[in-house]
Amino acid sequence: MNNLNINERRVGNVTILDIDGNLRLGEGSANIHKAIRRLLEEGHNRILLNLARVAYIDSSGLGELVAAHVATGKSGGEIKLLHLTQRVRELMTITKLVTVFEAWETESEALASFKKEEVAVAAQGVGR
Repeated sequence: MNNLNINERRVGNVTILDIDGNLRLGEGSANIHKAIRRLLEEGHNRILLNLARVAYIDSSGLGELVAAHVATGKSGGEIKLLHLTQRVRELMTITKLVTVFEAWETESEALASFKKEEVAVAAQGVGR
């Protein structure tokens, strides 16, 4: 499978990108790059990447995930990962990217983690 398909959906203020295909040099990395940059330009900076149907990620794909993490952070948001396959989880562990990204097993837990951060940020602003 050379193509990477991305289905976008929103749950509250979180945008979920369901990714299907291989995240690798070429079209795959370019597609995810364009999708995330467009979301950030539109002000959608809470992004959840559903990787359940991603069987393969190469160094270009990993680089794009890191670039997306940096860009999302600069916009005041966050990007998280959902449903890592065994192979992708192993790659994230070997490269130590598991220490950079929050990864979740269920969509409900991932969505709840964004809400907890909103509450923490709001609480910090109350005392000022």
